[in-house]
Formats: sequence, C-alpha cells, structure tokens
Amino acid sequence: MSKPEKEKRKSTTETFPAPVVASSKVQRCPECGSTRLMRDYENAEIVCMDCGVVVATRLTDRGPEWRAFDDEQRAKRARVGAPMTYSIHDKGLSTMIDWHDRDIYGRKLSPGQKAQVYRLRKWQRRIRVSDATERNLAFALSEITKIANVLNLPKNIVETASVIYRKAVKEKLIRGRSIQGVTAAAIYLACRQCGLARTLDEIAMASNVNKKEVGRSYRFLVKELDCFTPPLKPSQYITKFSNQLTMQGKVEEIAHKILNTARELKLTSGRGPTGIA
Repeated sequence: MSKPEKEKRKSTTETFPAPVVASSKVQRCPECGSTRLMRDYENAEIVCMDCGVVVATRLTDRGPEWRAFDDEQRAKRARVGAPMTYSIHDKGLSTMIDWHDRDIYGRKLSPGQKAQVYRLRKWQRRIRVSDATERNLAFALSEITKIANVLNLPKNIVETASVIYRKAVKEKLIRGRSIQGVTAAAIYLACRQCGLARTLDEIAMASNVNKKEVGRSYRFLVKELDCFTPPLKPSQYITKFSNQLTMQGKVEEIAHKILNTARELKLTSGRGPTGIA
C-alpha cells in the first residue's frame, strides 16, 4: 500500500472517534459494562453515566421536524393520526367520513352532494364491519374497554386483553361461549400477566358475569392459548387493600414487615395471596 493511501485511511479513521450507529438500541457500555446510559438529544449521542464514554454518536432523531409549545399548537402541526391500537377491531387504521356536511373550505354542500356523502357514509360503515367475525370482534373489544373503564385499568391492560381475545378468535375458541365471559376472562388474564392485583370477584362484578363462568373461561384460555400466568405476590394485595381502605403508610409498612416475617418462618406456602394480605 502506497504512502498517500495510508495517510488517507488514517485520516478517515481519525474523523469518527466514537462508533456510528443507525439506531439507539444500545443497552450496555462496552467500556465498563454499565447499563446506566443517557441519551443526549442535543448532541445526538448516547453517553455512559458511570465512566463518561460516548457509546454511540450521530443518532437519527425520529421525532417531528417542527416544534410546539402547547397541546393546541401540537395538534395543529401534527400530520398523523392516532397510533395503532389492538382495542379497536380495525386497529384504528380506518378513516371516518365527517358528519358535518361541509367541504374542505367550510362551505355547505348542495342537496345532491349531501345525498352522495350520505351514501358514502353508509357504505363506509358496512365496509368497516363486513362479516360476523368483524362484528364479534367489534362488540367484544368495546366490552373490554367498557370493563376497563369501570375498573380504572391502565392502557396496557386493555391492549393485552385485546391481543388475548384476538388470539382466541384466531384459534376459533369463542364458539359455544358467551362473549361477555371470554372478555372478562381475557381482562383477568391480562391483569395476571401484567402483575396487576385484581381479584376474580372484581372482574365478575364489573362485567356482570357469573364468577364461575369467568373462572371457567379463564382456565380454558390459559390451557388452549398456553399462556404463562405468574403468581401474584401478597405484597401487591397489601398495597391494593391499603389504598382501598385509605390507610396510612405506616400501617402498610407494618403489614409488609409481618409478611416478611411470615415468609422467613415459611408460613405462607400453600396459601392464597389475598388471604395472606
């Protein structure tokens, strides 16, 4: 290799002292092995908070190119719709024809145009829910959202329950069972998978379904879908019960100490978490 080529290669390598990556999927520092990484959005870098090494540089900013200083300004400048969600039967990807009989400039439509738009709305509703499976899914997902609103469940529980119900529909497990029972069972299974302390009685009461039916549908889904349901800890129920009874933090702290003592004495094995709590 000639001398000019060596100098050219040397200058090229010295230009980029830090590794250049196309994404920010860096989870560990290559220098010290720490996982405490911080992303510097101003300099487009990922820096280790322990040793200060620049782990990655020249990161791509996937955010919008515009800036907004309040919600109203952000809503006006956004050019995209709501994110995809599993809690709607079409995953929120369909469009809706506005019910205001006006054009893009705000002018009223003529009688002929109103009739045409009315027919378009009617066919659009028919296309969105075209067959029995779509109608089943639309009704069931609305029931899941309704039960979640009654119980004040977070968004991730609704999404997880919707995915579980979609899997049950795909495997054709709904036939011969009530939609309300399966939706309640899907919500209970989602709570178990996400580690949220909710009892079967609460789910049954919120869905107006018999507790035995919810439990039967829950065991059926766990068996057929081969779902992993980690056991809930009594400490989660202690926090829940103390919040429901509006107790002081000191009472909850003492309850946790009693629970730890019972674990050390091996008194909690073979007993339900709600009873221990």
